[in-house]
Amino acid sequence: MEKVIILQPLIALGLWTGVMMIWMYATRIPAMTAAGIDPQNGQHPHQLADGLPSEVARIADNYNHLFEQPTLFYATLISIAVLGHGDNLAVQLAWAFVALRVVHSLVQATFNKVLLRFGIFIVSWAVLLVLIVREALIIF
Repeated sequence: MEKVIILQPLIALGLWTGVMMIWMYATRIPAMTAAGIDPQNGQHPHQLADGLPSEVARIADNYNHLFEQPTLFYATLISIAVLGHGDNLAVQLAWAFVALRVVHSLVQATFNKVLLRFGIFIVSWAVLLVLIVREALIIF
């Protein structure tokens, strides 16, 4: 399998993060304007929390979440690609992780059912853990 194929899910999740950034600013800027919030008051994003509606804040929360668990995903996929270990199962697991993170984003940014979101989060962690453990078994 070509090394580049394992990087496709990595790029896809990076693109999804860009979609969430656009969605965040497309909702946050109008909400701040409507609430009369001076952008300078947002020097620290948590300071905006009280003035923004939940449906706006949770999109920003999800954007931030895409820089937490997925950073380990990025590092793992780059390692797999560099070492040439990107077999079919690794690619399938990587795409499953991306799909789960997209669904997690959509749940959080729309109706935000916490138990459903948590379940998706746990399953995505399990998929990521399988990727990491498989790679650890190869390199150790």
